[in-house]
Amino acid sequence: MTTEVIADAAAVLRRGGIVAYPTEAVWGLGCDPDDPLALERLLGLKRRDAAKGLILIAASIEQFEPWLSGLDAESRRRLAEQWPGPLTWLVPDNGRAHPLIRGAHDKVALRVTAHPLASALCEAFGGPVVSTSANLAGRPSALSEQEVRRDFGGTLDAVVPGALGGRDRPSEIRDLATGVRLRL
Repeated sequence: MTTEVIADAAAVLRRGGIVAYPTEAVWGLGCDPDDPLALERLLGLKRRDAAKGLILIAASIEQFEPWLSGLDAESRRRLAEQWPGPLTWLVPDNGRAHPLIRGAHDKVALRVTAHPLASALCEAFGGPVVSTSANLAGRPSALSEQEVRRDFGGTLDAVVPGALGGRDRPSEIRDLATGVRLRL
């Protein structure tokens, strides 16, 4: 993978585009989490209910700082111990998250990815990126670039080629305040 491909994909994100990329277990679709038109388009492509909300991934915990302001030291310590890795935390929204990121919830789903390409994309973009599975609502997630192209074809603005990270299931989701697992 060349840095040029990653830089081009990050430029697509900055222009409001939708990018497909490999993650730890499935292919993801991403966009700029602060671009309402991109968020609406992404939800429309997937036919995903906006009330469900969307996950954000980042290359480092520092990239999430605007979403983490107001968290106590113990919560920050717990996040730092678990990241990077396949654990998505539901963190109380401090008002930073766009309503389409939160959905019908008062929390935002955040993960510092351990996948090198997804992490490089966040680095090149300069911040967190939306990460939702590359599938139509109710359908299995794409496990290959070919499946992504079959399902989304020319509706995507860029595809970052590469291999999945070797996990057999999407990230676990836990509530930071309670520790309760919402997805294994």
